[in-house]
Amino acid sequence: MKHKSIFNLIFSKLGSFVILLTLTLLFFSSCNVESAKQNIVFILVDDLGWNDLAYAGSSFYESPHIDKLSQESFQFTQAYASGSVCSPTRAAILTGQHPARLNITDWIPGRNDDGQPLVGPTDLNELPLQEQTLSEVLQGNGYQTFFAGKWHLGGEGYYPEDQGFDENHGGHDKGSPPGGYYSPYKNPRLIDGPEDEYLPDRLTNESIDFLERAGDSPFLLYLSYYTVHTPIQASTKHIQYFEEKLSTIDEPFIEAKEEKRGITTMHQYNPAYASMVYAMDENVGRLIRSLKELGLYENTTIVFTSDNGGLSTLDKTWNRAGPTSVAPLRGGKGWLYEGGIRIPLLIKPAHQKSGQIIDTPVVSHDLFPTLCAMTGTDTKDMITDGISLAPLFESQSTLDREELFWHYPHYHGSGWTPGAAIRQGDWKLIEFYETETVELYNLKDDISESNDQSKLRPKLVSSLRTRLRELQKSVHANEATVNEVM
Repeated sequence: MKHKSIFNLIFSKLGSFVILLTLTLLFFSSCNVESAKQNIVFILVDDLGWNDLAYAGSSFYESPHIDKLSQESFQFTQAYASGSVCSPTRAAILTGQHPARLNITDWIPGRNDDGQPLVGPTDLNELPLQEQTLSEVLQGNGYQTFFAGKWHLGGEGYYPEDQGFDENHGGHDKGSPPGGYYSPYKNPRLIDGPEDEYLPDRLTNESIDFLERAGDSPFLLYLSYYTVHTPIQASTKHIQYFEEKLSTIDEPFIEAKEEKRGITTMHQYNPAYASMVYAMDENVGRLIRSLKELGLYENTTIVFTSDNGGLSTLDKTWNRAGPTSVAPLRGGKGWLYEGGIRIPLLIKPAHQKSGQIIDTPVVSHDLFPTLCAMTGTDTKDMITDGISLAPLFESQSTLDREELFWHYPHYHGSGWTPGAAIRQGDWKLIEFYETETVELYNLKDDISESNDQSKLRPKLVSSLRTRLRELQKSVHANEATVNEVM
């Protein structure tokens, strides 16, 4: 009996220890699940053209770090910006909604249409606070949120810190750096650095500092470079290299050509622009290196993209063309030709390396539902016009979507006049409201949009115009109106 009591005591103590051990393991397991939520690094480059990077076809610009990232990412060859100018796309990325639904269809605050046959609609000068942003929904899911760089979605009271970001370094109402790319910056949300500090370096330094402070909690790091928006100011570290590279090029080229009211650059031989691309790439490399050194790289999804096409086309009144070329695409920033809306997009999901090329057409407002899905963030009660791209990362070849459309009923300094466009399959229709004309292209056979087939396929034109009207109506799109004072 005495032995039995001893055994009972031992087993009793052992049972208590097992229970305690189990509870402890469960506790730490739950903590590990929480800390294992994937991190998000979102890199948005301003005005970067579809082929402004070496991996995408540029032979003059160089981007070794982004090229390396592309080898570990899903490369989207037919990625589109939600708008052909910055603010609409930026709003769409953060909300998952079409710019027309948000009533942010032009860069903020846009341009005055006096003296033009049409008047663009009055759209918003800020992203409304009631809209749920990516930063806000991730905050609600336990994420730290950090913003650095260009905002351009509203002034005081509508800054990043008012829209779900814990920190804001440089985000305010202006679309280009008010003091240029060298300190002093004249930026109300960025303390000046040492004289001649380069803005992309500074924004990356702030981002790396955040990574070093982030700890174990998951985070959204949103790095929105002002680069390569005008003013084109060369990186002093790299300009000589590209000037020398230019001097070695001995080949004929077409410098520029007319595009309706605009002039389009047809070559990529601007050394100052090239130095800006290279400096941006260098800083992306620094950020990725920090992620690796801190042991964060594998558990981080990285998105790299642009807000619209490259600035290759300017109105003839500028008496010059843009600083880059997106040929063979037609047009550039501001236009609804491919050059104005087709953009680079790389996505490296956490714990997954790819290098796979995806030809499925996707659009900027797909990124919101994509990142929410990847982080387990609930959006079922939210209005989103984009769809998650996550199935494409699991070898699904297509998305359940018939078409994409763009709504830009404003004039732009590139020579664009109010209009809209729709892509359905390989076919793309563009409407020009001022002239009441349409153009139709088969992008599979004619990526340069040089062979207008609208006269040959009237039934298809009618069908696409009807569908475009339906889509515009579904998001309550505002319209351009006739200028009565002319």
